[in-house]
Amino acid sequence: MAEKLVDEQPVSFGARLAASQSFSALFRDGMKLVEETASYLDGPGRKDSKRLERGAALSYATESMRLTTRLMQLASWLLLHRAVNEGEMSLAQANKEKTKVKLAAGEPIDPNAVKALPEKLRVLIERAQKLHDDVRRLDATIHAPDEPITGVNPIDRQMGLLRAAFERNEH
Repeated sequence: MAEKLVDEQPVSFGARLAASQSFSALFRDGMKLVEETASYLDGPGRKDSKRLERGAALSYATESMRLTTRLMQLASWLLLHRAVNEGEMSLAQANKEKTKVKLAAGEPIDPNAVKALPEKLRVLIERAQKLHDDVRRLDATIHAPDEPITGVNPIDRQMGLLRAAFERNEH
């Protein structure tokens, strides 16, 4: 997905997007969510989990582990792309390294289990899911293969066919 030629080199849309304000905002929001989640799970979340009945406590343990794992994967992805923005690695290197980061959709969350969780944890899970969706979309855009730029304009063929059709009618 190259935008245009600059000094005869294609400009990568993915590299531009990785260095954009939208990435900066996503990075900031993602890292803030990681900090908020860690703070909650290490503090008020411990107290909240002790007040839950057995089944809900098991759901709390499961969902907090999923949340932590998801956020660590997202933080890894965000840090990789920040390194690209800061010139510490190329987008190609980040693409190779990101294979270690799991951005798969994961298992669906049981809505009945989530209902029993403390509201703060439910909100953190929801925010992490939105961040995950945003990162997956951005990842697909940034790492989409560049389309080769050829010297042929795709409209030229159609124009040639039209020209040929009109030339036949004139004779």
